[in-house]
Amino acid sequence: MAKVNLDALIPREDFEVEENSNPGKKKETISIEDIKTDSFFFTNIRKPDFQRETNEWDKLKVSELIKSFIVGDLIPAIILWRSTGGYLFVIDGSHRLSALSAWVNDDYGDGKISKLFYDGVISDEQIKVAQETRKLVNKTVGSYEDFKLALTHPDKVKPEVIKYAKNLAALAIQLQWVEGDATKAESSFFKINQQAAPIDKTELKLIESRKKPNSIAARAIIRSGKGHKYWSSFSDEIQDQIQEIAKEINEVLFSPKLQTPVKTLDVPVGGKLYSSQTLPLLLDFVNVVNNLGFNNKEINDDVTGEATIQILKNYQKTQFRLIISNVKKMADWRV
Repeated sequence: MAKVNLDALIPREDFEVEENSNPGKKKETISIEDIKTDSFFFTNIRKPDFQRETNEWDKLKVSELIKSFIVGDLIPAIILWRSTGGYLFVIDGSHRLSALSAWVNDDYGDGKISKLFYDGVISDEQIKVAQETRKLVNKTVGSYEDFKLALTHPDKVKPEVIKYAKNLAALAIQLQWVEGDATKAESSFFKINQQAAPIDKTELKLIESRKKPNSIAARAIIRSGKGHKYWSSFSDEIQDQIQEIAKEINEVLFSPKLQTPVKTLDVPVGGKLYSSQTLPLLLDFVNVVNNLGFNNKEINDDVTGEATIQILKNYQKTQFRLIISNVKKMADWRV
């Protein structure tokens, strides 16, 4: 079953971010009010910048989590870590928080938050899954707007919505906190997430080398320069160049969109864009084109963004040569 993309609902941030700290007593639970995007709590929620995309759940799991919360079933605690700068990083539970945020904001990957996150460029597949998820949630649970309406105009909604809407203010999810510095938080993240859903070797490689130019380039290409900007620390001019080149490469690789079953010879050379194997293959190809090793140990972190641009340009040149070569072969065959 297709997965629901909830990646836009919780922003990413670097663990090492520094701001003024104001420590105090930490919350023990969160309620539905805390999940609203304009709440003091949720506006400070972040995911580690190296975390995988929040797109592992299908529509059934999203719907079941929302229903479990509403009826008061036990939901595993959300594990957080408070950074020096005051951000609240999700160590475990980003899918749970994102599913509830999706319900509250009516954004299952196609709403206002997601559109801003992806600069308005959302794939047809993502929109389709979002619409199917919304339809299922509205049918089995009810929309968040229905629950609000139940408190003021109960005659306008289903009886079960009225019943659960009255209890919604009293429901909460337990919080647990990781104590220590960024190193302790990162260690806790990997330990917990490896137990729940093991991270494969390529993902670990990308996480460990997230500041290296080949990893930044691969992530830029896969999302056509949209979504979370792993290159945001570079100058505006460098960022614009990375996004422009990545978009051009993505269009060559993944246009037109692959339709299944295949009924035409006009298929994208890169195959299906959102396959689980696309990013690993793309990283390998980036390394091959740039004569880079696969362990990344000899590659320095990119501080300015210039190394990332050079890697993207090398990839683009190779891609262009391959296209010209294929065009010549087709011409020869016709002759």
